[in-house]
Amino acid sequence: MLNLFVIPGHDRRLIPEGRLSGPMPWVIAIMIFLTVLASAAGLAFAEAGQNVSQQLSSRATVQVVEANPDRKAQQTQDAAARLRGMDLVDDVRVLPAQEIEDLIAPWLGQNSGANAGSTGSELLDDIPLPALIDLKLNRPVGGRELQELRAAVAPLANSARVEPSSGLIAPVIALVRSLQWIAFGLVLLLAMATAAAVIISARAALNTHKETIGVIHLLGGTDRQISRLFQRRIALDALLGGILGLICGAAIVFLLGMQISALGSGLVQSLGLSWYSWLIIGIIPILGMILAMVTARMTVMGALKKIL
Repeated sequence: MLNLFVIPGHDRRLIPEGRLSGPMPWVIAIMIFLTVLASAAGLAFAEAGQNVSQQLSSRATVQVVEANPDRKAQQTQDAAARLRGMDLVDDVRVLPAQEIEDLIAPWLGQNSGANAGSTGSELLDDIPLPALIDLKLNRPVGGRELQELRAAVAPLANSARVEPSSGLIAPVIALVRSLQWIAFGLVLLLAMATAAAVIISARAALNTHKETIGVIHLLGGTDRQISRLFQRRIALDALLGGILGLICGAAIVFLLGMQISALGSGLVQSLGLSWYSWLIIGIIPILGMILAMVTARMTVMGALKKIL
């Protein structure tokens, strides 16, 4: 690859380099720009899904369902005390009744206006809400851990339900994973489109410089030497366009990241990029240049064999 950029000056003038004057660098810039956006989205979804899964993998929720308020309170206290004494459990938190009401109120229309608020309050008074106990374990929640927790709680609260917290948002995690693979699929499609654009550009350059290629052959030039001339021109075009596309794409990703972080809400706030994700995004122009070089070489060598 290093030999590609040490071609003598008089050889370089055989195939003029358009820099940013031709369409090729701008086409590559658009492709890299879209690739940066798709890659950033895929990496952000991947990190968000992984972070949320890790945070919830060692958490479980105990629901004490009991219509009698006094019995429910007693069962909740007994269950929480029993859970605090287990080696499996690191932290036990009993959610206050007001916090549970605040969680369910939006689903009853309490925040939709004065009339809706009155209706929501009446429904909250009539509905026997379960007591919730949030558990943080010292290892990921599995079938064995759930059995231990249920066995500990069952004698104290027959109606208690023990569920892993990760199961509550499993559909959301599945959606995030789907969006992640869709984004990476777009990256693959853009790579194929970039290769197609390079093929078209290389063939057009061959047709434009057909007479020059014939003279080089008559002077003893080899197909490899000719292909290096086209490789260098297309590689420089791809690198210049790639850097331009990277700058524009990274700027938009950075601005969107600032707006998302300002929302400050759960899964949406976790849609950020780590340093290694930015590193992957930063090498996209180099990968694009390598793809353009390989594609140009294969195209030129194949065309030259047909000519001869």
